[in-house]
Amino acid sequence: MKDTESAIIESLRTHDLFSGLSDAQHAWLLPALRIREFSSGQMLFQQGDQASAFFLLYSGTVKLYRVSHNGHEKIMRLIEPGQSFAESVMFMNAPRYLVNAQGLKAGVWVAIDTAAYLEILQASFATCRTVLANLTQRIETHWDEIEALSLQNSRYRVVHYLLSLACGRDMGPATVRLPAAKSLIAAKLAVTPETLSRILRLLQDEDLIEMQGHCLHIPNMASLRGQLMA
Repeated sequence: MKDTESAIIESLRTHDLFSGLSDAQHAWLLPALRIREFSSGQMLFQQGDQASAFFLLYSGTVKLYRVSHNGHEKIMRLIEPGQSFAESVMFMNAPRYLVNAQGLKAGVWVAIDTAAYLEILQASFATCRTVLANLTQRIETHWDEIEALSLQNSRYRVVHYLLSLACGRDMGPATVRLPAAKSLIAAKLAVTPETLSRILRLLQDEDLIEMQGHCLHIPNMASLRGQLMA
């Protein structure tokens, strides 16, 4: 676990919420970090729980979801390694988690004490401004996701999601792994599992992707991205 802790601490430096912190600020924040392992199916927190921390996922997969009054589950996000979640609790007067969080694939997560993090922001306007700029970029990405889910057809949604798995790669080939069962991905994209499977088959027939189990290869990112313009 010691090696894992060192790797986690180092990975924090590249994350949007921490890349703007100085070495001294990183060192000051270290005692406010809690590194924990979780298992598949484990509940990490529930909607309405009092919130004193936000989180960064180091490994595994986490499902964020809500349950409707009639018992239907709606997946809000599938969290992958390197992503943070529940940051909004920092800015609430009475912080409570807005969703349920459950481990899908066993892994390691980091809890960051919100009070300690806010102290850093309050002490440095420059750091606060850098963090807000990074968060604004992420919000813009979420708007793109909302547009894909609410305004576009099912093929667009699937292609947009596959591209998001290979984020940061604009050209050439890319190989990614589906983070969850196809039924869960279909629920996230608001399509039926049958529709998702049909679209994936069509994309394979058009040589835009190659599928082998949960492993997905995109021969040419630009060609797949071109489907969003069709």
